[in-house]
Amino acid sequence: MKAEYINPFLESARIVIEQVANVRPTTGKLSVKDIYFIERYVWIQIGMTGQMQGNIRFGFEESTALRMVSAMMGGFILTELDEMGHSAISELGNMISGNASTILYNQGIKVDITPPKVVTGDIHEVDALKALTVPLLMDGIGELDIQVLLA
Repeated sequence: MKAEYINPFLESARIVIEQVANVRPTTGKLSVKDIYFIERYVWIQIGMTGQMQGNIRFGFEESTALRMVSAMMGGFILTELDEMGHSAISELGNMISGNASTILYNQGIKVDITPPKVVTGDIHEVDALKALTVPLLMDGIGELDIQVLLA
């Protein structure tokens, strides 16, 4: 996997998060790792078709997701990820992926994205896949793990 596959998603995530949460994220270390869904994590999964096929996943600890949604809602404090919280966190993934697909299109790569799917649950490995992953560190909110899995 090439690191440039994740760069449009990083660029887009930094822009979108700064706009919706008024936080400027910093980038952690790029790595390739096994994919696990982790207990008390919230994952937003978006499929990609076209010239770049696979999935993009955005992962938050549940407490980080709550802080992110609260920041997106102008500081309104949520104590659980209810239907409104799931909708907000899905929209965050949709905005990041939509902007990234525009960046890719401008680079000559045509990609369509699927609607976001929120996944929560227990720890389990996902088909022994490996993903290119980078954490975004958001001061006062927490960490967002961006994973690109290409077919």
